[in-house]
Order: sequence, then structure tokens, then C-alpha cells
Amino acid sequence: MSKILSSKTIVRFQDCDPFRHLNNARYVDYMLNAREEQVFEAYGLKLFERATTHQEGWVVSTSQIAFFRPALPFEEIILDSQTFKYSDIDLQVEFSMYDKDRKRLKAFAWMKFVFIDLKTGRVKPHG
Repeated sequence: MSKILSSKTIVRFQDCDPFRHLNNARYVDYMLNAREEQVFEAYGLKLFERATTHQEGWVVSTSQIAFFRPALPFEEIILDSQTFKYSDIDLQVEFSMYDKDRKRLKAFAWMKFVFIDLKTGRVKPHG
């Protein structure tokens, strides 16, 4: 559970705001996209496929994010994620975004995911 998953990406120009840095809402997108790729690479779990074939999946129920330094257009960034707490129906993931040298923390987030039966829209135990 404490395994840190890591990946790199480039900040896309179209995701930046007029202040020339990654738009605040896009930080969450970058973190969630990285997590989806990391979970597939580390565990072979295809989250979208599970949602479409099994009609179940994890949905963000709460999130908290702190912004420390801007992520700039065309900058290479490192995204780390790790599950730090879980129960039968939810899990909490910690995200960190760094510059390419891991010298500057750009953003930090905690997100809670609940497991949903997509047919009923209700929370259910994940298995």
C-alpha cells in the first residue's frame, strides 16, 4: 500500500492560463491521468476498462490541493502517487508534483475515492 508510483510528463501549452502556468484545475487532471497510467503500469489495472465492462469504479469524493510553485508550459514534471489509507469502500491517495530534478515541489494533493456501482450509483465494497 505504501508503494510510491512515479511518472513524468510535459506541461502542455493548451493547459496553461494567461499567467503562463498550468491552470489550477488542470493540476487535478494531470494527477488523475498520471495515477491511471501508474496503476496500469504497476498493477495491470485498467480503470476505464473496469468501469465499462464491470460497471464499477472509483470516483473522487473529496480532494484537497496545495499549490507551491507554478508548472510552466513545456516543463517536464514528475508526478508521484501513493495510497496511504483505505477501507472496504474507499481509498485515499496522496499526490506530489515536482520539477524534473525533484528539487521543487510544485503541488501536493490528497484525494479520497469511493467505490461506486455504476448501475445503481451507490457506494459498494471494492474487491
